Amino acid sequence: MSAPAKILVVDDTPQNVKLLADLLTAKGYAVVTASSGVQALEKVPKETPDLVLLDVVMPEMSGYEVCRKIRTNPATATLPVVMVTALDPAQERVKGIDAGADDFLSKPINQQELLARVRSLLRIKLLHDELAEWNRTLEQRVEVQVAQLERLERLKRFFSPQLAEMIVSGDAEDPLKSHRREITVVFLDLRGFTSFAETSEPEEVMGVLREYHAEMGALILEHEGTLERFTGDGMMIFFNDPVPVPDAPARAVRMAVAMRGRVDELLVKWKKRGYDLDFGVGVAQGYATIGAIGFEGRLDYGAIGTVTNLAARLCGEAKPGQILIAQRVYGAVDDSVEVEELGGLTLKGFSKSVPAFNVLRLRR
Repeated sequence: MSAPAKILVVDDTPQNVKLLADLLTAKGYAVVTASSGVQALEKVPKETPDLVLLDVVMPEMSGYEVCRKIRTNPATATLPVVMVTALDPAQERVKGIDAGADDFLSKPINQQELLARVRSLLRIKLLHDELAEWNRTLEQRVEVQVAQLERLERLKRFFSPQLAEMIVSGDAEDPLKSHRREITVVFLDLRGFTSFAETSEPEEVMGVLREYHAEMGALILEHEGTLERFTGDGMMIFFNDPVPVPDAPARAVRMAVAMRGRVDELLVKWKKRGYDLDFGVGVAQGYATIGAIGFEGRLDYGAIGTVTNLAARLCGEAKPGQILIAQRVYGAVDDSVEVEELGGLTLKGFSKSVPAFNVLRLRR
């Protein structure tokens, strides 16, 4: 529960002070009093009132002088001040405004008018205080946000954008902790890249990789995949972690088909330069253990399990331009793709033949 607003009543007439203090106290305000301008200026920094009711005519120091001193102090420059006087309202109002007063009341005071003006000025002060606090913390909040953005950009160098954002925002309990989840894994690489790298200048090799990585990276982001790693021309991407998606196999296959189309465009340029390259993909679905892999100062977000081996082996078996998908992937996307059934493939590390399907195209 917030503390009641505090009002400083300043008047050299005890009866006036008591009348105002009793009225304001009855309405739930906290009241402090001063019997002179000098005493009021002493109490303002000590009591930190939210509003001052200030009599104009007082010995030693008038209300106008008190108001001017309140306004010249940066700490109280916006403190609401209501001038109270029995003198000619028209003349005194101009003097009060010139001294920096926020409002003006004539004696004898109308109680309802007094309370209405107090409520109005306190609302304005509350808004001003909130704005001042917002401004006070703005620089700090901007610094925090800039630091988060810098951290996010650093994390994106090592992790997928989704995982980096989860780490920075704290949306996940611990996204780097090892956990088990069903994922769809995509392996891809360039056919003929080894011999190309052995017979080409390093600048040519780097140029091809830059074009290839840029195009594949854009499609990975577009389909919300997680890039687990890339090694030269090879890449491993998986779906459904760290951000769960309901259609992981379909996303993986759509991405692979889009990648094949994009690489076909690159191949036209590469062949003109004399580069004999092509493209192959393997896609598998299954459970894997996922989490941070590495050491302090350099971590990767990796997936370990049979499903990653199967996707890699299918990629290795793929002929130029082929996208080979495993049985479980085909079962999840059979109504949206046209395939060529390849029967069982003998893959290294698998004791039984593995049914595989070559994706020809997406169904319209």
